[in-house]
Amino acid sequence: MILLRSDLPLDRDQLSRFLPWLIAFMVFLSVLAVAGMLVLNATASKWDRGVRGTMTVQIIPSDAAAKDEARLNAVLTVLATSPEIQRYDSMDDSRLIKLLEPWVGAVAGDGELPLPRLIDVEMKPASGLTAQALHERLAEKVSGVSIDDHRVWLDHLVRLIETFEVLALVVLLFIVLATVGTIVFTTRTGLSIHREAIEVLHLIGAHDTYIARQFARRALGLGLAGGIVGLLLAVPTLWGLAHLAHSLDDRLLPDIGFGPAHWALLAALPVGVSIVAMVTAKVTVMRTLERML
Repeated sequence: MILLRSDLPLDRDQLSRFLPWLIAFMVFLSVLAVAGMLVLNATASKWDRGVRGTMTVQIIPSDAAAKDEARLNAVLTVLATSPEIQRYDSMDDSRLIKLLEPWVGAVAGDGELPLPRLIDVEMKPASGLTAQALHERLAEKVSGVSIDDHRVWLDHLVRLIETFEVLALVVLLFIVLATVGTIVFTTRTGLSIHREAIEVLHLIGAHDTYIARQFARRALGLGLAGGIVGLLLAVPTLWGLAHLAHSLDDRLLPDIGFGPAHWALLAALPVGVSIVAMVTAKVTVMRTLERML
């Protein structure tokens, strides 16, 4: 359909030569925006799966090691007899020191820094046990115990991620609007340039839809060519960003390697942009001809 003969010399328009590059830039930004939304969604899902139904019990250290050990055993006994708890794991000092070293340095393992005893707790699905209820249950047996509910900070992070996703959608909307505006301007300019030829076509019996189809085919071809260029530019950019992300802690970020469905979505963007260009050009021609002739 793109290669069908045209009665208008649209290939000679100087302005339309820049249209594929503008569309390529728009598709490039669109691919990055959509990829960013996919990564943010995967990150939020990973954090939610890893934190949902988990808490951390912290036993504040005292001056007596024997007393701390007895308090730890008492807490473990309460956790073991709680039917809502599926699993619990007491963190030893070596593991805790390893976690603290990036923040406090070598002082974490010199023995002078008082270390709390931490216990990771995982609830059973739909148990309904809250951090407040667990704290009250432990406080009846042991003093100096605090509960860290991971959902508190996770909710803040999820809201932040959702904000970035909305911003990415807004950027994507602006890209679509900019593409539509560019197509409208280019199409109207082409109509002005070929006004005399269009009038001749009308005199020999050509309808507005016939002329609009020629502009639409031209916009579709330019949009598809520019979209493919934009996609080819975006793919190595995404690969470079993925390579940089692999150097980060994989516990914070998910594996952002896209699957077939993700790549199919990104590959569909040039086609979608070209269809938007075709429809925009056709509608613009039809409305402009109604006022022009």
